[in-house]
Amino acid sequence: MARIAGVDLPREKRTEIALTRIYGIGRALAKEICGKANIPDDSRVQNLTEEQIATLRQVIEGHYRIEGELRSEIVMNIKRLMDIGSYRGLRHRRGLPLRGQRTKTNARTRKGPRRTMAKKKK
Repeated sequence: MARIAGVDLPREKRTEIALTRIYGIGRALAKEICGKANIPDDSRVQNLTEEQIATLRQVIEGHYRIEGELRSEIVMNIKRLMDIGSYRGLRHRRGLPLRGQRTKTNARTRKGPRRTMAKKKK
């Protein structure tokens, strides 16, 4: 089993698809990485040689920010927004949608489950 950036890649999948298991690598980036490492599109992880795995590891670690480093950068960016008191930072702090979505209805992913209010007397 190939292990790159602390992630075990599934053996039976195509290399391009298996690389997407690594946080920060999507389909387009995986295709680009395979091109730089001279790995054919249809090759599977179980058929890679140790040399090819080492080349993949070298390309990924040398040129891209992934896994823990990427996660910490994202957290620091959000913390910076909150510290400077920007609108986006306030929305992060309150746990509301950031990008102009409506909140009267929907927005349940950000707001969490509904909390029912006590009935008001008219």
